[in-house]
Amino acid sequence: MSSVILCVGKMKEKPYRQMADEYLKRLSRYGKYEETEIADLPEPASGTSEALEEQLKTKEGEALLAKIRPGDRVIALTIGGKRRSSEELARHLAELKTGGVSHFVFVIGGSLGLGKNVLARADEEMSMSPMTFPHQLARVMLLEQLYRAEKINAGERYHK
Repeated sequence: MSSVILCVGKMKEKPYRQMADEYLKRLSRYGKYEETEIADLPEPASGTSEALEEQLKTKEGEALLAKIRPGDRVIALTIGGKRRSSEELARHLAELKTGGVSHFVFVIGGSLGLGKNVLARADEEMSMSPMTFPHQLARVMLLEQLYRAEKINAGERYHK
């Protein structure tokens, strides 16, 4: 089993980088987990048209899609996606693995979100919360939840 956290933008702040690296290290005992970053495009000026924002999301989306293989299970992180408890996420991932999924790609978009092209390719959408988080924090939170799911599925103790 392997998973990629596919993200728009670099993790610039050291504390987030350290937390992400720690969870990647912990996850390594359960399978291959890695991050792939694509460059984010310059954020448009305030008051920019929706059409321009869609163009930027589509362009970022093309770069994201270039990193996704045909057989990948793509889970897009969106505010409107399905929300699950940690236990439900663990159960869901275990069911997918049992069903033959061997490679997951979790996609986190840029500041404008994900383009329609990425959402069309996604097998499902997942939400961490109805709130908006900085992308660096969302990445760390996703890694922590994947680690928690692995521990749950392995029958290991975890904090509730």
